[in-house]
Amino acid sequence: MYKSVETLLVEIPTIRPHKMAVATMQTQTLVLIKITTEDGIIGWGEATTIGGLGYGEESPESVKTNIDTYFAPLLTSIKDLNVAQTLSLIKRNINGNRFAKCAIQTALLDIQAKRLGLPVSELLGGRLRNSVPVLWVLASGNTEKDIAEAKKMIELKRHNIFKLKIGSRKVQEDVEHVLAIKQALGADVSIRVDVNRAWSELEAIKGIQLLQDGGVDLIEQPCAIENLDAMERLTRRFDVAIMADESLMGPATAYQIAKRNGASVFAVKVAQSGGLIEGCEVAKIAKLAGIDLYGGTMLEGSVGTIASAHAFSTFDNLAYGTELFGPLLLTEEILKTPLRYENFELAIPQGPGLGIELDEDKLDQLRRK
Repeated sequence: MYKSVETLLVEIPTIRPHKMAVATMQTQTLVLIKITTEDGIIGWGEATTIGGLGYGEESPESVKTNIDTYFAPLLTSIKDLNVAQTLSLIKRNINGNRFAKCAIQTALLDIQAKRLGLPVSELLGGRLRNSVPVLWVLASGNTEKDIAEAKKMIELKRHNIFKLKIGSRKVQEDVEHVLAIKQALGADVSIRVDVNRAWSELEAIKGIQLLQDGGVDLIEQPCAIENLDAMERLTRRFDVAIMADESLMGPATAYQIAKRNGASVFAVKVAQSGGLIEGCEVAKIAKLAGIDLYGGTMLEGSVGTIASAHAFSTFDNLAYGTELFGPLLLTEEILKTPLRYENFELAIPQGPGLGIELDEDKLDQLRRK
């Protein structure tokens, strides 16, 4: 049924250094999965991570090794199983590896949707929107540069919501940086911050109070992944939205956070969830618990970005928009027809599968040798 499974590591420089609490990126390594069926249908998936092992438990190198060593032999041995049965077999035989599993699942859904002549979104329950709002992350670390960059994005009608990466400096310095940008851009522009789990609870209390008073709309993952007690206390204490990101590792953790009121917003990342289907399950848990949603990113290239958009298009509530700007951060285009970003949103293709066509000649040029 599946003739071959190929894992490609593709190196693309970023348009500028992207500074986070956990790493500063100047190049992104895209991890692309290409599955070819015996009758010639090709499905694509992506398992891109951030900052090697600085962010999470999987790296580009580990994803490639594990797919080549464990996933590929399993998939190419399968006969007469549907997609659900195939995914169940993978779960039974391979533990962990959420990013790798997401990429494989995406490629299998891409194949199945192409067979049926439908967009992937229709396999996930059906899209409710044909585009999703996309914010831009300001992460140069320089206040004046960030203000200039934001004003340019507003002028181009590409983004009018901005998130700032903070947590690598003292709390007071970070707050002054954020509030200077908020003041420069004005009351009509939404500003959010991502602390990337860098603050202690006491630092978070101080920082969030100042940011809330300064008109910031959302605080993402202020504390350590495992410190759900602190996340619960902060969510109850402040009016500003507190968002869980790295703490969310799929439906089981989403349930635990929802049960204890540990966040007012969920950042759904399909790779961290373990797949598009699991990302949609996280959204269902949020809906039942009255938690708002935000479409997150692992700074994927075009494949992971549009796969995420297919999933996010099915969400009833996408109150805080999405962060699907990953391809715009890269200096090279890997699609024959680039994704369409216009009027502050990302258009979701209407064609079968993911609705994209990769430029395989370009991929060969950019592959890690």
